[in-house]
Amino acid sequence: MTPLDLDALDLSALLCSRVCHDVISPVGAIVNGLEVLEDESDTSMREFALELIAKSARQASARLQFARIAFGAAGSAGASIDLADAEKVSRGMFADDKTKLAWSAPQALYPKNKVKLLLNLVMIAQTAIPRGGLIDVVVRGDGEAPTLVLTSKGSHARIPAHVEAMIAGTPENGTVDAHGILPFYAGLVARAAAMDVRFTIEGDTVTITSTPTAAAIPDAPASTAPVLEDTRPSDSEPPETALA
Repeated sequence: MTPLDLDALDLSALLCSRVCHDVISPVGAIVNGLEVLEDESDTSMREFALELIAKSARQASARLQFARIAFGAAGSAGASIDLADAEKVSRGMFADDKTKLAWSAPQALYPKNKVKLLLNLVMIAQTAIPRGGLIDVVVRGDGEAPTLVLTSKGSHARIPAHVEAMIAGTPENGTVDAHGILPFYAGLVARAAAMDVRFTIEGDTVTITSTPTAAAIPDAPASTAPVLEDTRPSDSEPPETALA
């Protein structure tokens, strides 16, 4: 099936809606904390409000920094991104969350689209464990042909509904809304980076694996081993066992 060709304006609008959805909650909490500071004279309430403001400001900042790399340009076309930066923004996303993050990746610059794909898969991995748990991220190989493995383990783990069709760019109803834009966009990035994405589940563990597409893997060089010369006797040469 041919992937859905989403209009550029619709794509940008849905991505903006997604970023706003992620940021509006901590920003709203900051506003609530400021209102408490305005109205309350009780010391304990003011301390609570200050803690709420500080925590929410950290969350809003972390989500914007994450979105800048996961959805934004994060440099010019063809630029590379340090995996250490990807780890930093990912850890910031889960700093005050019920989900914990384990990260194992080389300290290296990787092509921008492959890092963007990794970050989008981190977000999808989080939705696979709605009650929280552990996301284990492992990156192997070099930037040209990496293997990305994300393992989500937690209670009631499941492959998110319709996520595979969305990543393939073939939504069941032929449309994409704000709820499905994340996996749909991840699929766009995966195809731009020439990467496949697969999901498996076993018990309370969901595994997301991304590897280079077959077309992106360079052909093995042709064998240069010398051809052994045929040592069988020719018709003009009598065999060694011939009678005298």
